[in-house]
Amino acid sequence: MRRQLACGLLIFVCSLAAMRAEWRASLPGWEYRFPQDHGSHPDFKTEWWYFTGNLEAEGGEEFGYQLTFFRQGVIDPSREVPDSRFVCRDVKFAHFAVSDISKKKFHHFQKLSRGAFGEAGFDGAARLAWIDDWVCVRTGLHAFHLSAEQEGVSVDLHLESAREPVIHGRDGVSQKAEGEGRASHYYSLTRMRTRGTVRMNGKEYRTSGLTWFDHEWATNQLAKNQTGWDWFSLQLEDGTELMLFQIRTKGGGRDEYSSGTFISESGEALKIDFPDFQIEPIEWWTSPVTKGRYPVVWKIVIPKLDLRLTVRARFSEQELAEDPFSYWEGSVGVEGVRNARVVAGRGYLEMTGYAGQIVGMQAQ
Repeated sequence: MRRQLACGLLIFVCSLAAMRAEWRASLPGWEYRFPQDHGSHPDFKTEWWYFTGNLEAEGGEEFGYQLTFFRQGVIDPSREVPDSRFVCRDVKFAHFAVSDISKKKFHHFQKLSRGAFGEAGFDGAARLAWIDDWVCVRTGLHAFHLSAEQEGVSVDLHLESAREPVIHGRDGVSQKAEGEGRASHYYSLTRMRTRGTVRMNGKEYRTSGLTWFDHEWATNQLAKNQTGWDWFSLQLEDGTELMLFQIRTKGGGRDEYSSGTFISESGEALKIDFPDFQIEPIEWWTSPVTKGRYPVVWKIVIPKLDLRLTVRARFSEQELAEDPFSYWEGSVGVEGVRNARVVAGRGYLEMTGYAGQIVGMQAQ
């Protein structure tokens, strides 16, 4: 019952937020500053800090993980509100998941809070984002400590990036739909060295690997005809990375604002526009919980990079079946050819809109 009430609250506050028009729009010309932009941007309605990674234990066991903190605005910054713990300008929620690749088991959890008594929030003295004991602490310019535990599943990880953040899009915005402000401010740390522990079933594993960190903030970035997206973050063994997303439309097509970024071995970012790539689902999996039908094998072709990839889920059952919406987010393997040379790698794939409507992201 408590979970049902919490999910109902989230749907309600997202609807309230959509009724307001005084949120700041994501417009060209944003100048990114670090470490300030690692923090929150409360003038915008929606924001997330997204950590996904692939880890290997000393014994050879493999894990994928996701820890995401969301901020959903409820009361826009222009409104004056009473000084009260029970009047909150935003709702905080978070998702935590661990993919046990070796055993093909997926563990996922959700938390939601108003943060009325400091149990959740952003930009604390030492903490960047937290909800109860799920915590992200910034430990350096581009370094973080993540910890989360639920029902015997936990991660305790240290992340550090040797590269500067990659800025996606053009002129400070990643355009998602036609029209001014139908965009987000979006950057990534694409190859964060990661070490720490994963614990499950009473056993602790010492692990190391790579994490991809996305930070994005926006106000109503999706248009009414857009039903969901497929997002890839791929780390190749040749030292390059690829972020690619396609936005699907109600007619079943791919929106022209689908795009991506290719990052070279030296860290140089190349914008990938709609005409530059082809993407095709090859194999599908149907969730026994939500009945959502998800593509779990994809073909990606980017001719101007002489890049051809097959992206395959490490295992199919990596759906976060949660209220008020469900989506697929999981570890993937990558193989293919770049410049006539065989390439391979790991990454993460997110697919939304296959098992119901996206909440809080649609344009009004």
